[in-house]
Amino acid sequence: MTDGIRGRWRALPRRARAVLVVYAAGFLEGTGDHALYLARGGLHAYAGFGPPPLQVFFVALVVLDPLAAALTLWLRPWGFRLAAAVMTLDVLGNWYVNWRWVKAHHEELLRPVGLLPITLFGLFVVATAPVMTRVVRGAVTADLPVARPPLIRKDAARQSGPDGNGAHR
Repeated sequence: MTDGIRGRWRALPRRARAVLVVYAAGFLEGTGDHALYLARGGLHAYAGFGPPPLQVFFVALVVLDPLAAALTLWLRPWGFRLAAAVMTLDVLGNWYVNWRWVKAHHEELLRPVGLLPITLFGLFVVATAPVMTRVVRGAVTADLPVARPPLIRKDAARQSGPDGNGAHR
């Protein structure tokens, strides 16, 4: 058996650990960005960012991004599903909000800030989440003791009972 979360992390392949670090960095950067928007503009910081449900989602990312980071770092398989869902909605929402700007200034998409890194990180999360779920399931079950059935011998009837003579009280 291994020793909890550290043991499960050690049981992961090196590439999986690297993917987890990228997840944590991306989601925590997103948390900081959304927290900065809220600190500057309050709950209505996203008032000009499309319909109200999208505004609520962008505010909720202050909670959803660190939750996805924590659940993936704790190696919870459903954390990867949450991460993929959050990033899918985040990328779609950002493209929806910025669509007019993208059409007018498509060359600006190559800037290393804004829509390009969000899109690349979202694609990375969606592409790696199914694989990471399978890898993590193996690491999580590596921590659990294996349940083995008791040995049953052919002469079990004669050996049962407190005296080993088959007699029961």
